[in-house]
Amino acid sequence: MLQSYIIIADALKRLHADKDGVVSFEYVIVAACVVAAVAAAFGTGGANTLATTLSTAITTVGTAVATAVTTH
Repeated sequence: MLQSYIIIADALKRLHADKDGVVSFEYVIVAACVVAAVAAAFGTGGANTLATTLSTAITTVGTAVATAVTTH
């Protein structure tokens, strides 16, 4: 049991001293935040997602352009 504790303690000390591991972990955190932001913006469905709003806006603009072209 004591030997396992010593091995784990040494591994944790090396991990704490390893600055490359910290930077890699920070990249993982940043990537997770980006994924969460994209998921929040575009959502997975529902009426108030950004994707639905953009689709509705594009359809409205397309209809307005088509109406303007046919009337002139």
